[in-house]
Amino acid sequence: MHEFKYINNQLYCEGVKIEELAKKFGTPLYVYSYRTLIDHFLKLQDAFRSVNALICYSVKANSNLAILKALVDKGAGLDIVSGGELFRALKVNCPPEKIVYASVGKTEKEIEEAVRRGILFFNVESLPELEVINLVAHRLRRRPRIAIRINPDVEARTHKFITTGKLTNKFGIDLKSAYRIIMSRDRFPNTNICGLHIHIGSQITAPEPFVAAIGKISGFIIQLRKEGVGLEYLNIGGGLGIIYDRENPQTAKKYAAKVLPYLKDTGLKIILEPGRFVVGNAGILVTKVLYVKETTKKKFIIVDGGMNDLIRPALYDAYHQILPLRSQSHKVTKSQEKVDVVGPICESADFFAKERRLPRVGDGDFLAIMGAGAYGFSMASNYNSRRRPEEVMVIKDKTFVIRRREVYGDLLRNEVIPSFLFGL
Repeated sequence: MHEFKYINNQLYCEGVKIEELAKKFGTPLYVYSYRTLIDHFLKLQDAFRSVNALICYSVKANSNLAILKALVDKGAGLDIVSGGELFRALKVNCPPEKIVYASVGKTEKEIEEAVRRGILFFNVESLPELEVINLVAHRLRRRPRIAIRINPDVEARTHKFITTGKLTNKFGIDLKSAYRIIMSRDRFPNTNICGLHIHIGSQITAPEPFVAAIGKISGFIIQLRKEGVGLEYLNIGGGLGIIYDRENPQTAKKYAAKVLPYLKDTGLKIILEPGRFVVGNAGILVTKVLYVKETTKKKFIIVDGGMNDLIRPALYDAYHQILPLRSQSHKVTKSQEKVDVVGPICESADFFAKERRLPRVGDGDFLAIMGAGAYGFSMASNYNSRRRPEEVMVIKDKTFVIRRREVYGDLLRNEVIPSFLFGL
């Protein structure tokens, strides 16, 4: 569910007409609904209330400070994957004891900063990483907490680029290797191995992969307990899917009903790391039609947004619903036509939709690309020396700029022309 709805044939975000935002702030423009964002977080929090789970929002999904602050103020922790995300987490006053740190490639400098800040724990993805954390902790005279990320070798039934729980993926440690590490934990005296972590992928709409992974990890916990190993935390990751097209993803309550029996049996403190589920349908990308181009083979709707603004269709062949800001639902179906919606980037992969039936639009019309709140702006770039979009958040009938559009000077700020070139 989300708060983007037609009222009198005009698309609104909560109580604000989106076309007015497009005209005021320009396009391409990201628009977020505060109510949708918070509603999805609270639904998940409520579904796992019986185990008092800590919900650590996955910063990589959308790292805007306003998004983070809104969630932290509601009790969320944060799941981070870089030193930059740690910086953002601290900037919005997220308590360090609510920050968990994943990533297969943490640098020594990043590890040191996180240890100094006293985060809740590292999700450790390899033996060499654990050895580095142990050395850094020794140097700092600290003893950080560690959760071993398990790769349960479970098929997530999602796009191959966003599955992370198979042994062919780069993420996590297989069960046998994890067992050996945990049983030889005395080799790492400067760390406190106190938890396990799994994350099998993203945009998973069925419960079976989660149940299979959590079932495996529950059995592993029982095995460790028999060996006298007591753990404190179980982080079950994120990955819950949302509706982009005709998916039928599980609700927070249905997901909880499937996995809670396994979680309660562990007796451990439970952590979740949702990203897309919380923010995905809380945001849209608004773009303006520049030209309608007809060829002998196709009809192209050329818009001012491009793959640098939203790369998911180009990267994953991802589907996003596309709606006109002015509804034409009262018109006959014949007004629809099959088109490609494409951007201005000099790449054939620069598209938002191919062979899509859409209402007829003309130059100057606005389109909303739905479900763009997750992995939209956070994956945006300045390719083709394009400025990244402005971002605004709507709360009831009020609008707040949460990121200003870049100016051309921003594109050059960190570049330097060596002095010798001026003498050529």
